[in-house]
Amino acid sequence: MAQVKRTKKVPKVGIAYIHVTYNNTIITIADNQGNTLLWHSGGRSQKGARKATAHAAEESAKAAGALAVSRGMVEVSVVLRGAGNGRDSAVRGIMNSGLKLIAISDITPDPHGGCRRRKRRRG
Repeated sequence: MAQVKRTKKVPKVGIAYIHVTYNNTIITIADNQGNTLLWHSGGRSQKGARKATAHAAEESAKAAGALAVSRGMVEVSVVLRGAGNGRDSAVRGIMNSGLKLIAISDITPDPHGGCRRRKRRRG
């Protein structure tokens, strides 16, 4: 007898964490307690240097949002972290996937003095 594939019960309201770096963009959709429901990244659709582009960020955000909508999610609040090419594109992808945005917040870590930065890249 074939087993029925189970999916997690997704609440109607969630949080979309968008972590943007200069190499990749990772979108994690969680419930209000912070438990991860699904995730997508630029590296799942593009490989190499193309995963760092704004287009890859928008596509992965759109895919993650569409998956959340198909499981029953309606609204998300977006939490942005990091600096990179895909910040605005990822938010646009979440909006275009059919999810309603409640709020957008930025929690990018900003050092006040802090540790010494790594050496600059040449070229």
